[in-house]
Amino acid sequence: MTAPFQVQRSSERGHFDHGWLETYHSFSFAQYYDPDNLNWGALRVFNDDRIAPGQGFATHPHRDMEILTYVLAGELEHRDSTGGAGVVRSGGVQFMSAGTGIRHSEYNHSPEHPLHLVQMWVLPGRYHVPPSYGQTDFCLLDRQNRWLTVASGQGGIPAPIALTQAATLRVARLETGGQLGHPIEMGRLGFLFVAEGEVAVEVASGGSDRVVLHQGDALRLLPCTITLTGCAELVLWDLPPLPPTT
Repeated sequence: MTAPFQVQRSSERGHFDHGWLETYHSFSFAQYYDPDNLNWGALRVFNDDRIAPGQGFATHPHRDMEILTYVLAGELEHRDSTGGAGVVRSGGVQFMSAGTGIRHSEYNHSPEHPLHLVQMWVLPGRYHVPPSYGQTDFCLLDRQNRWLTVASGQGGIPAPIALTQAATLRVARLETGGQLGHPIEMGRLGFLFVAEGEVAVEVASGGSDRVVLHQGDALRLLPCTITLTGCAELVLWDLPPLPPTT
């Protein structure tokens, strides 16, 4: 791409409505396949899911993937073959390293209210490790008009969730009057997703470009510096540029 960014509008994602599950796929996943849209660096899956009350994913297997789930609204119930179990509420993050193999189920814990989450898969930095599970709760103040570092495998970046991949996940709730920035350094890639709201992004890299993103939109970023204003719930990945996966 000629500009240091590429916009993916919400309507350009893979979309499926299964009744109990409405899902949008930023990258090829399940029934949605595009050979030119398999991943962005180490980020292999980014699914935006809404799950009906009491419904969910029955027990199924995974291996060799680092899986993070950010709960935007509602309650997510988890159980897995390692004995891991818990309920993650709005603002919380669940982490599962599938490693050599794990079986798990994910359900909307509430019988009355819908569940909204984003599930993200990162290619691991180490393979053939034992599977593990964990979850961390955060409050709104942790991310209000600032980046909250949720998970990282980059040296020198502390985070409550440790990844084996040299990637970093940050989230923020940007409110009117606030401003956020972040540099994507040389040799790195960025992926910015708007989970709710609207944000204007200034992208500086030799020159300057401006783009407005709405709910469900994303930016795929080459090395640059971004400055954001608006009112939005944001998810930001800082990633190593791995070759496409199959």
